[in-house]
Amino acid sequence: MGRNAANYGDKDFALYLRRSFAKSMGYSQAMLDKPVVGIADTASDFNNCHRSVPELVEAVKRGVLAAGGLPMGFPTVSLCEPFLHPCSMHYRNLMALDTEAMLTAQPMDAAVLIGGCDKTVPAQLMAAASADIPAALLVVGPMLAQRFEGERLSACTDCRRYWGRYRAGDVSEQRIGEIEGNLATTAGTCGVMGTASTMACLAATLGFMPLAAASAPAVHADRLRLAEEAGALAVRLITHPVRPRELITPASVENALRVLLALGGSTNALIHLTAIAGRAGVQVDLRRLDALSEETPVLVDLKPTGEGYMEDFNAAGGMRALLREMRDLLHLGCKDLYGRTLAERLDEGSDFVDRAYIRARATPVSPVGGIVSLFGSLAPDGAILKRSAATPALFETEARCVVFDGLEDLAARIDDEALDVTAKDILVLKNAGPLTPSGMPEAGYLPIPKKLARAGVKDMVRMSDCRMSGTAFGTIVLHIAPEAAAGGPLALVESGDRIRLSVRERRLDLLVGEAELARRRAAWKAPARPRRGWDRLVHDQVLQAPEGADLAFLRPAGE
Repeated sequence: MGRNAANYGDKDFALYLRRSFAKSMGYSQAMLDKPVVGIADTASDFNNCHRSVPELVEAVKRGVLAAGGLPMGFPTVSLCEPFLHPCSMHYRNLMALDTEAMLTAQPMDAAVLIGGCDKTVPAQLMAAASADIPAALLVVGPMLAQRFEGERLSACTDCRRYWGRYRAGDVSEQRIGEIEGNLATTAGTCGVMGTASTMACLAATLGFMPLAAASAPAVHADRLRLAEEAGALAVRLITHPVRPRELITPASVENALRVLLALGGSTNALIHLTAIAGRAGVQVDLRRLDALSEETPVLVDLKPTGEGYMEDFNAAGGMRALLREMRDLLHLGCKDLYGRTLAERLDEGSDFVDRAYIRARATPVSPVGGIVSLFGSLAPDGAILKRSAATPALFETEARCVVFDGLEDLAARIDDEALDVTAKDILVLKNAGPLTPSGMPEAGYLPIPKKLARAGVKDMVRMSDCRMSGTAFGTIVLHIAPEAAAGGPLALVESGDRIRLSVRERRLDLLVGEAELARRRAAWKAPARPRRGWDRLVHDQVLQAPEGADLAFLRPAGE
């Protein structure tokens, strides 16, 4: 309780006042003499993923008290994609800033960070890396799939699948309403290998929580036992400190990249991992990612790239089984919050593995990793494509493009019957990157124009400077950098231009002559600067996708 006293010019008075106010809440002096564990409480009526957080907080407190500490909960920003405008990514860095400030301003010796919904986990790990106080992570866990009329459903891959069928006209309005009420029926994050579960798996790989904690369902009793363990671990960290920056190293980040590829995980996780690593001064290189992708098979057969759900992955052996299967690809000396090496962690626990969901190296889902990097005249600083969720027949495409100049233009014209578009064209969305008021949303999953969807078109090449949900699928190029709003080549693309995508050559090129591009560049104008508030700060400080879209002034000094 003596940490971070208010500054009145009299430290003794500040501590006297603090104790007095703490005692007004009923704490005894014996409790106030104990080491303090702060618990970041991200419950919110606007966050369906986190509706189990109050129960988890109570379980964490039990673990803290049993281990001899004093638990103190505190609220932070809570982020949930469906409930935020323009999108949750726009506020990830705000949550990171808020969490870092509360970790460093309040009197605590260690912390438990309760997150789960896809932007909360990276925000909390970014904050932990910057504050660098001992912190254990506890995720809320994935929801369970719902059995409904002969099939299993879970947010949000099945959401997108049915919505695509609804747009194509083969699902009625009544039916889509029935589906809507059966997609997400328990507490927890999306039940597929979307961004939330991908980040949970990466966080466990980095050592911020036990391996089993990455996949135990939100409504399983194991989740409460893991919460108790997180509380006890936080107390242990006070006397046996392992700081976040000790866990975030070049070797551990490379392990996390390997796991991302083997999972067939979310493309969003790449931006988040880059931001987390950047807070510890570790760089993520897209070319290195691509090299790893050629060496790392996809071993996990879950939606959106496969068939299973997170509950299946958990029952199949989860992260321990996966990491054992790729053991020879990993840096086994990386340690976790208990001080154990990855090799030691993998030698613990059951040897059980269900090969229906976690494949053997000899029979992978894919012999190569789920994500590739692209470079070329349209993406000088890089772009990515999730090949594990794409259509191989579209990997080598040269075609004319149909361009949408922002989200409003996309919404206004994508379903216009007069839109000049064919299934062989490339759909391009620009001005939706981190610098824009849209905040780099998950809009890269451009819908198939209705007239093409009705004709049976399931996929076509789409590309943008924004992101797509980890639950989405399709031949989609994302994170084109520099973005259009920064004056990158994407800003100069016009409908009718030809673009060449080559996954084999890792190329993304705009096939327009230099003279014409120079003419367009001279006419281009940067978007207006926001007038005030968070939008203004983001515009002035946000970095591009290859740097994690973090705020520049929050990176380590001198970078």
